[in-house]
Amino acid sequence: MLKKSLIAAVIVFITSINVYSQKEKVQSAFIYNFITKYFEWPAAYKSGDFYLGVLGNSPIIDEFNTLASSRKVGNQKISVKKFNTASEITLCHVLYICGSKIDELESALGKVGSTLVITDSEIGSNTKGVAINFKTVEKKQKFELKAYNATMRGLIISPDLGQMLLSSN
Repeated sequence: MLKKSLIAAVIVFITSINVYSQKEKVQSAFIYNFITKYFEWPAAYKSGDFYLGVLGNSPIIDEFNTLASSRKVGNQKISVKKFNTASEITLCHVLYICGSKIDELESALGKVGSTLVITDSEIGSNTKGVAINFKTVEKKQKFELKAYNATMRGLIISPDLGQMLLSSN
């Protein structure tokens, strides 16, 4: 009986790891498509490396590193930065704030300029400064978009993004 319980526990653990890592794969694919197709940064951000920043611990950093090894944003090489606290944040084009660090959101927003701020939190995208918030709805990965928060940070949003959102409703 103990052996069957142990096997069942291992299967549940492995399945949960796979589902968890799938979430980050989906999110990183969404993010890459967003930044390459639908958002444009000011001229000052179009030279040098394109920085993907992550505040907190998340498996998404591994997915970002995979992207960085084989993809670019325009002519810019992708580089990944990990920040343990909001006070460590430096220049980045995208800042992904893990749900566990949402309490540092206000501090993080004070450290970024023309940055696409993305969260994975139950707070939703209505929070000041957050442009994209990922959430799970009926076991599917969805996102909320607050375009105003991106444009207030100096980003230009393609009208095609609005068309995509309208067609998906």
